[in-house]
Amino acid sequence: MIKVLTFDVVGTLIDFESGILQCVRSVGDVPDDEAVLSAFAAEEDVQQRSTPEMPFTAMLDPISTRLARALDMPGLDGGDGPSPLRRSIGSWPAFPDAVEALAALGERYRLVAATNADRFALDAMAATLGNPFDDGVTVDDVRVNKPDPQFFAYVLGRLSASGIAREEVLHVAQSRYHDIATAQRLGIATCWVERRHGSTGTGATPVAPSEVVPDRRVTGLIELL
Repeated sequence: MIKVLTFDVVGTLIDFESGILQCVRSVGDVPDDEAVLSAFAAEEDVQQRSTPEMPFTAMLDPISTRLARALDMPGLDGGDGPSPLRRSIGSWPAFPDAVEALAALGERYRLVAATNADRFALDAMAATLGNPFDDGVTVDDVRVNKPDPQFFAYVLGRLSASGIAREEVLHVAQSRYHDIATAQRLGIATCWVERRHGSTGTGATPVAPSEVVPDRRVTGLIELL
């Protein structure tokens, strides 16, 4: 029986694509939303492979610098300071179904955030979501990003210390690249939240290296109630 829901946050609960586009639009005209999102995904993939220990929050600086060149938008480059993308992360919106669904799910399950962001960003995003989490694991804790299996092993170890077995965990995530593929390999039950249902491509999320079949597939969190 499932007792704990572990949640990816950025992209699953927080609408990072809207946040990215809003930030880029504040710098200049965006002729093609999908081109911006695809460029972000490509640069994030490069950064994940180059600095797997770096929190997603900090990754936004080099990603933003390279996006500035790729999109010919110099204003995206933060120079020696935090980039516009990094500064904007705390204002990225929740998906419309997230707050209500998390509040309801929290009455039935223990909710744990499992995010590549740092603690500062998680605290800001949790506030946006109505502070629904009973616990949260960040890169500050693990020192490595998803999709590295060490991240999930750390989460499972932390849950095990409080008496929760692997079979009692369902991992809920939008990204098959960061989350679903690795969780599946480790024997963790998964639920893919298909946030881009009805759209083509993977948007701002890098493409998973192989076909991934989750245990459950939904298009919104309300379907988990």
